[in-house]
Amino acid sequence: MKLHRHCEGNHPDILSALSRRDFLHVGMLSTLGLSLGGMMRLQGMEMPKVEGYNALADAVIHIYLPGGIAQHESWDPKPFAAPEYRGPYTPIKTSIPGEYVGQKFERIAKIMNKLTIVRSMTHGEAAHERGTHNMFTGYRPSPAIKFPSFGSIISHEQGSRNNLPPYVVVPNQSHPEQGTGYMSSAYGPFALGSDPADKGFTVRDLLAPKEITTNRFDRRRNLLEAVDNHFRQTEKSDAIGAMDSFQQAAYGLVSSAKARQAFDLSQESDKLRDEYGRNTAGQRFLLARRLVEAGVRMVSVNFGGWDHHSNIQGGFDGQAPQFDQAFARLITDLADRGMLKRTLVMVSSEFGRTPKINATNGRDHWPRVFSVAMAGGGMKEGYIHGASDALGGEPDRDPVGPEDLAKTMYRVLGINAEKRIVSDGGRPIDIVNGGRVMTDWLA
Repeated sequence: MKLHRHCEGNHPDILSALSRRDFLHVGMLSTLGLSLGGMMRLQGMEMPKVEGYNALADAVIHIYLPGGIAQHESWDPKPFAAPEYRGPYTPIKTSIPGEYVGQKFERIAKIMNKLTIVRSMTHGEAAHERGTHNMFTGYRPSPAIKFPSFGSIISHEQGSRNNLPPYVVVPNQSHPEQGTGYMSSAYGPFALGSDPADKGFTVRDLLAPKEITTNRFDRRRNLLEAVDNHFRQTEKSDAIGAMDSFQQAAYGLVSSAKARQAFDLSQESDKLRDEYGRNTAGQRFLLARRLVEAGVRMVSVNFGGWDHHSNIQGGFDGQAPQFDQAFARLITDLADRGMLKRTLVMVSSEFGRTPKINATNGRDHWPRVFSVAMAGGGMKEGYIHGASDALGGEPDRDPVGPEDLAKTMYRVLGINAEKRIVSDGGRPIDIVNGGRVMTDWLA
């Protein structure tokens, strides 16, 4: 519903004429200097912890490498295979005796003794969006239902801390599979709106406009409370409750200096920013560390494009050094701060690449076997799970599915993945359907 531009002030019929949803729609939040969107409607509340496991980790950083990173050039090289399988690089030794990584992972090679590498991930989805769905939800795609992402489940089960959104995507929600699926949009991610590597990086929605003073902010808050009281008496619904918590969370985020500072990379030393890398990967990973340190429960970081159907060497030369530097520094930074044991870091992609180099010096989509890397959060150090065959084309032993990865991640966070959540349609659905907690991975 639209108001005429002259319909201002204490018009006696305004409150009765407007539904609360209409009132919000026509700009209530903009008058407050807020436009946080739907993500904080419910998830901003401090929510009681559900029955589950004893948590091994307080937070997770999920680094996603979209496009399907090649296992041969990264976590699972084949140093003794023929050149058309081995690829353009010479694998290098790591801090785990007898184990190799791709040539461009020079820094990662030195910290491999802190990681768990799963070299036998497998599923059957060779299309990008379907493979991405597997790796963000733990579910195979279904035409009947959209499943929620890891971050949305975590938001639902554990809520926020320290006036911070529980689930943040860096820099933006690049994939629909990072969303809420069958759950309310209240549990969706908070997106930055710009890249931490950009000059003058700021996060949208965190600051009220300069013209809104503290007193003016408080007056508008009081006005909102008066409007709320009216609608609480006339509308009784879950949606209204959701809006209430949305407002509370939005106010908390904007008014909390500590919350705002979590997003402020200028708080870090120039030296540390340089060590992460003054580039896309470096600044995104550094911000992820700041966010989990401040209280965000899950940070989902997207980096690069790894769909190298041709010239895989050129693709890796351009991106892998950034990732190598930033990821290695993230792990050591978390360890130096005493955070690694309580922070699960997970690196995944939608699938792997074909074992044999193709006619255009690239590799094509290959979901039959690929790799996932993890560190911290109760995971073993210097552990390799499973193996691909001699050419890197099939699992040779101990295959692992997306549901196993998801169930283990939830176990680490203290969430019982066998719990059922009621969808918006009223249907109870398992957080994870099937799968195993991979106890072999846990320290």
